[in-house]
Amino acid sequence: MAESRVIDRLFDFLKTSPTPWHAVACMAERLEANGFERLRETSSWSILAGGKYYVTRSDGALIAFRLPQGKLESLRMMGAHTDSPQLRLKPRPLVRSRDWLQLGVEVYGGALLNPWFDRDLGIAGRVQLRRAGRIEPLLVDTRRAVAVIPSLAIHMDREANQGRSVNAQTQMAAVLASLESCVDQSVETLIARLIEEQYGEFDAEVLDFELGLYDRQPPAQIGLEGELFASARLDNLLSCFCALEALLDADGSQGALLVANDHEEVGSSSASGAHGTFLADVLARLNESVGEGGEQGRVRLVQRSRMISCDNAHGLHPNFADKHDAGHGPKLNGGPVIKVNANQRYATSSATAALFRDICQSVEVPVQTFVTRADMGCGSTIGPITASELGIATLDVGIAQWAMHSIRETAGSADPAYLIRALTAFCERSELD
Repeated sequence: MAESRVIDRLFDFLKTSPTPWHAVACMAERLEANGFERLRETSSWSILAGGKYYVTRSDGALIAFRLPQGKLESLRMMGAHTDSPQLRLKPRPLVRSRDWLQLGVEVYGGALLNPWFDRDLGIAGRVQLRRAGRIEPLLVDTRRAVAVIPSLAIHMDREANQGRSVNAQTQMAAVLASLESCVDQSVETLIARLIEEQYGEFDAEVLDFELGLYDRQPPAQIGLEGELFASARLDNLLSCFCALEALLDADGSQGALLVANDHEEVGSSSASGAHGTFLADVLARLNESVGEGGEQGRVRLVQRSRMISCDNAHGLHPNFADKHDAGHGPKLNGGPVIKVNANQRYATSSATAALFRDICQSVEVPVQTFVTRADMGCGSTIGPITASELGIATLDVGIAQWAMHSIRETAGSADPAYLIRALTAFCERSELD
């Protein structure tokens, strides 16, 4: 029953988080409901021992932390990312083709493109408005299907099942409406209409926007016994959810922190990405407020701390078992996966892996290991970036999943509860050596 409640909360989070900005807003709402106080980077901070706080940057990244009583000497840090591969609308997206108004898109991240065809697509993102002389952001979500990218019939493309490539510029414009129904449509009037549908009366000027398409099909448990679940954006909102649950479940005896960065799927090089200064800035302010203070104190705080970078792992695919190393094919529902790469595409070391294995054993959570085939390339995470930027000992772990970077991904129903239990134990761990 506890597992089903976790899945229910996860599904609620996934359904209301079609973009990184929505995910951060949902996480912030959950944190405030659990007594966390919002801080702003532009303001002075009054941080107290034993307090619970969070701060956001650029609307798409979030750091939340809870502090122990007394001086802060170490932190149990968890990292994840809020973004997922997506089709983003171009700045001037409206394309008129034959009888149809379409949306020109740009591929965000390493998306699998074929699964985007023939889906019920909504539009979501953030819009920058001028209202009453002020510029302010507004989250937008159609909350209904408004577009589709139709496939070409097999009769007109007999080679469609023979490995056909997809051209994102010429073949993936989404059909939005008939030209007959919106002859004078502009992107500004379109956005104004979407805002009015969602919020009611609209009285503002649209200055700019970041919008994208997303699949309106809701998350679902599947399998004869509900062993699996499928949803959009499991990579990496699943990790954001598990880390947030652990932070909320922890008893507060130790310093614990969650960082959810944006832009991991496109290299992390942004103010809100792992290459940015967000985490380092927060740690410096924590050290000055409740730590030892000074540069030496900051270094000691980092070196006494540990980071678990959470990002999903490639589960053993029953139809493509040869894509895995024979000894390192993680099972769905087999517990968290320690991700290892000799070339530091993952930040795991024997020391950090041993810590995690010991934690999992203490709370009866099964643990697995993933190493990619020696003749295949390996993806990466925020783990090596955070480790190199901060100098912190880091571990990469994740939940096994299928179809990574598809519009709809699949994972095991038991695994979120396993990872939450392990991360909660990590947040309560007194010794990190």
